[in-house]
Amino acid sequence: MNALSRRVEALIRPEILALSSYHVPDSTGYIKLDAMENPYDWPVDVVEAWLETLARVQPNRYPDAAADRLKQAIRQAHHIPEAAALLLGNGSDEIIQMILMAVAGRDVTVLAPEPTFVMYRQISRCLGLSFIGVPLRSDFSLDLAAMRSALEIHKPGVIFLAHPNNPTGNRFSSDEVLDIVQRATGLVVVDEAYAPFASHTCLPLVDQYPGLVVMRTLSKLGLAGLRLGYLAGQPAWIDQLDKVRLPYNINVLTQATAEFVLNDPAFLDHQVTAILTERARLYSALTGFEDDLEAYPSEANFILFRLKQADATQVHEHLKAAGILIKNLDKAGPALQGCLRVTVGKPLENTRFLTALAEALSA
Repeated sequence: MNALSRRVEALIRPEILALSSYHVPDSTGYIKLDAMENPYDWPVDVVEAWLETLARVQPNRYPDAAADRLKQAIRQAHHIPEAAALLLGNGSDEIIQMILMAVAGRDVTVLAPEPTFVMYRQISRCLGLSFIGVPLRSDFSLDLAAMRSALEIHKPGVIFLAHPNNPTGNRFSSDEVLDIVQRATGLVVVDEAYAPFASHTCLPLVDQYPGLVVMRTLSKLGLAGLRLGYLAGQPAWIDQLDKVRLPYNINVLTQATAEFVLNDPAFLDHQVTAILTERARLYSALTGFEDDLEAYPSEANFILFRLKQADATQVHEHLKAAGILIKNLDKAGPALQGCLRVTVGKPLENTRFLTALAEALSA
């Protein structure tokens, strides 16, 4: 170890040294089905109107720090309860970070069922907080008895419930979510990143349950490049969390673009419908490989499947060689051994994936 390495290790907190960076693979030249993005481009007439809007933006000026017009557009488009307040973040990742930065002391426990969105654990560890993962059942359903026990033992300050869950795609039942909300003594964050593709939302409940907040992102809807998320909850929570938000965290281009889209989202609604149609087709096709894999039902814009015999890494590499990039979760913990996750793409992209998958399984 050289002198610089020793200096770095002496200064950086041990929990940071122990972490691995979040890796995003280069997708250049691939059919990109690994990141749960909306695969559809914006219509030409929408792009032209959008560019006219951006031409009026003043990039030499700071953005509206409160983003009041954007918040109003979110309220109207997503039917935010009147009594709820909003907190905006640079994607939902920043909101997770703000919540965990604000909690009282390093003895606070953060809890979530696992496997789930990796940033709950990652950000907790970055901030030196104790994270408890409660295993899901083998079919990825919520083990409510285990969750109740964990609540009683650990009394977590923050609970994250991805609804639907990532990377499994399933949605926990409304009764299960409310059971946890009613039993919790801390804050329950219901993460609805995939709300556009799901059959249920907890958003109308935030003004009824004092310990509940709902987090969403516009990334999966079709604005991943904007990095915009929001948290809806009672003002008593939002007012305090807003104190750790960095000034001007939502830039002028993001504010103008999101406001433009949310005021006339019809084209995104059509794209969501197309994704849902393709999700059904893709799931049906994957269940046809019943001797080779198990596909899990999804209320998100992706499908998780587990290989029964073939090696997940070899299949992943075969698909990559065929120009198709999906997510390999085989090394993401025992519960996901043999699992791959595919984002729902355009019809031709999905067909090419299915063809390449059949070839990989027969190789």
